Amino acid sequence: MSICSSPPRGARARRPTLLIVGCGDVGLRVLRELRGRWRVVALTKSPLRCGELRAAGAVPVVGDLDQPATLARLGGLADAVLHLAPPPTQGQRDPRTLALVRALARFRRVRRLVYASTSGVYGDCRGDRVVETRALNPMTDRACRRVDAERLVRWYGVASAVKVTVLRVPGIYALDREGGDPRDRIRRGVPAMTAEQDVFTNHVHADDLARACIAALMHGATQRAIHVNDDNTATLGDYLDRVADLSALPRVRRITREQAALELSAAQMSFLSESRRLDNTRMKRELRLRLRYPTVEEALKPPALS
Repeated sequence: MSICSSPPRGARARRPTLLIVGCGDVGLRVLRELRGRWRVVALTKSPLRCGELRAAGAVPVVGDLDQPATLARLGGLADAVLHLAPPPTQGQRDPRTLALVRALARFRRVRRLVYASTSGVYGDCRGDRVVETRALNPMTDRACRRVDAERLVRWYGVASAVKVTVLRVPGIYALDREGGDPRDRIRRGVPAMTAEQDVFTNHVHADDLARACIAALMHGATQRAIHVNDDNTATLGDYLDRVADLSALPRVRRITREQAALELSAAQMSFLSESRRLDNTRMKRELRLRLRYPTVEEALKPPALS
């Protein structure tokens, strides 16, 4: 592990230090929100990203979660950790999170860790409204990996006296997020299911997720799970219809589940096999977060003229 640039002299005494693990789109949004308030260290496995991260306001550190030996000094760098790195794409365990918490546990500096998990840990809830105390029921290997990661960070919190907060996050969108613009699916003509067979889905704007991560670092209770989602409560098809209408795009076709199995990929079908409505009361009450984008309408309306 190597640090790509030296920290400013005396910075540690003036501001707390945050380590972001997995500093992609959401991590960069966190950096923009935190500029000047925290000293931020960002882990990257690619030396080519050091310039981008430095320009965004972070001190880049090169290390690879898939190579634990490169993480030896990681736990001594920061007072708090924001873990945004995804698990591997195969298996039911998350060896990346295991490598991270082992590295952090070698030191006693970290006092706070926030982990961004997924709402997929609940499995199919048949459209029920879901609160954070609901039993976990992962139905895919992808969700099992997230359950494993949650278990690991909770274990680390107990073993090392670190305050751990788990954020359970649904679909992330933003008009400037690669692969996250809800209009793209409509432009590609990907169909939705008929109203009778449709599923409830949940979303959060990437900017609101970034702000929730910061709020959890400041206010999250220990060993607490918190949903981070907006106020949209609609089936996927109705949600896409709203996006289409707001964007002057044609609505997508509606097809039966049997037709969807023939037209859509296995990954797409897995998301259409789970239906739930996340309750975000805990987010608003405990994180004191006021959403900038409570519904998709706020995200899609044109900017006000100055």
